[in-house]
Amino acid sequence: MTTTVQFESQTKALIDDLKSVCANYGLGNDGNEFKIITQVFLYKFLNDKFAHEVQKIESRLANASNWAEELKNYSADDFEMLTLQLNESTAILKPTQFIATLFERQNEANFAELFDNTLLDVAKENSAIFSVITEGGEKITLFENISKYVTDKRDEFCKAIINKLINFSFEHIFHEKFDFYATIFEYLIKDYNTNSGGKYAEYFTPHAVAKIMARCLVQGEVKNAMCYDPSAGSGTLLMNLAHQIGEDKCTIYSQDISQKSSNLLRLNLILNDLVHSIPNIVKGNTILEPYHKDKNGNLQKFDFIVSNPPFKLDFSDYSAELDSKENKDRFFAGIPNIPKAKKESMAIYLMFLQHIMYSLKENGKAAIVVPTGFITAQSGIDRKIREKMVEDKMLAGVVSMPSNIFATTGTNVSVIFLDKQNKGDVVLIDASNLGTTIKEGKNQKTVLSTEEEDKIIDTFNKKEAIEDFSVVVSYDAIKEKNYSLSAGQYFEVKIDYVDITEEEFKAKLNGFETNLKALFAESKVLEQEIENNLKNLKFN
Repeated sequence: MTTTVQFESQTKALIDDLKSVCANYGLGNDGNEFKIITQVFLYKFLNDKFAHEVQKIESRLANASNWAEELKNYSADDFEMLTLQLNESTAILKPTQFIATLFERQNEANFAELFDNTLLDVAKENSAIFSVITEGGEKITLFENISKYVTDKRDEFCKAIINKLINFSFEHIFHEKFDFYATIFEYLIKDYNTNSGGKYAEYFTPHAVAKIMARCLVQGEVKNAMCYDPSAGSGTLLMNLAHQIGEDKCTIYSQDISQKSSNLLRLNLILNDLVHSIPNIVKGNTILEPYHKDKNGNLQKFDFIVSNPPFKLDFSDYSAELDSKENKDRFFAGIPNIPKAKKESMAIYLMFLQHIMYSLKENGKAAIVVPTGFITAQSGIDRKIREKMVEDKMLAGVVSMPSNIFATTGTNVSVIFLDKQNKGDVVLIDASNLGTTIKEGKNQKTVLSTEEEDKIIDTFNKKEAIEDFSVVVSYDAIKEKNYSLSAGQYFEVKIDYVDITEEEFKAKLNGFETNLKALFAESKVLEQEIENNLKNLKFN
């Protein structure tokens, strides 16, 4: 029996094969390569998922030597009856849209056009469930013309893709869960989710950080949870959170200004059996035009919020619009000033923090990645936000992470945990000394072991004080420390006393005296040398 490790290896090999096809047709490292790779991968996944589901329903198909050929013999009415039994997470494909059918027709004239139209039709016919929407209500469908990115030999390019897809099948791994698909997804997008993406760059949150955030937020059984990320990226935080709660016990909501990120998040949702949440994935500007609202038109409140927002970004083009009566409560601490130079240094994460605090339900919880400087800043918006967290008793704790936990940035980060029901003590953890440094590309990266991850999680959830690692403090104690959330400022200063005899004391004192006399003698010699040198100085 083929093992999960072998399937993982085969899946990664398919991804490498698709990238090789792109490279052979001049698209290696091209800005459009990720669109082709992710869409082709998704088409294959949906094709095989359809095959898997219809064979579960119909033994006739399961027992056939070629299920695709057998299905072609169904009448239109029988085919419709079959597809009505599928769950909403399964895209419906017609027999003419199967990969096997395209493989058979690959030598026809204008094959690239046939290939593109097939994908476009699949997208159109499944748009109600699988489309991402923009804040303006436009639908971003599953697929687009793929061959247009190739300058010539488009038929050959599409044929090469079909021939890579035909001999691989996902059917044996649909029973796999989050851990398997998280690894595959990260491998699939590893070359496309970097800080080379321009102004609105997507950053991949390390799984260790995402895991810690999810397991510290979710304790005990949760049902019907509304989970939100206002800067979702490709969805690592949301996937970890949904997995911790249970994919069938939560609904995902997100917004991100990047269409690229929204498309990657959609793919992540499909892989992780969260298709029911795709209609809630919005491409748009959360800070300027938050999309998700309740039936009364007010901003939606959520049970859980996770976020790794961009820290600095030029939002001067619309910052004046944010300073309005409607936003007074949402941005209670204010809006960063526009610097005369380096507008890109505007601290946009402070806007996301305020938005998240405003978007929590009365019993809501949140975990937000922030630059570590935020937790001790003694003035400005930073300080006002921390004051509100403490005064409103909505702070659960803070974990200061090791340096270089993100390979893409040298900024030290901490995770702020909010819990609007936490009226008791707060746990502050200094995990900066944990982890092992490794090389990742040109960058240094700190990796936490499973044991170190568990230490952080267990310490946080148990609210345990460990010497030089964690403290448990009251809200009043935080006020006395000028609202500092740095664990190190609460650690006790300890002085070690060593018992010595009178003789040992006299011996140490004599040693100090001897050393001091030697230093004095050396000082006198230096004084004499300096005087002599001064006397020998002459005007030239």
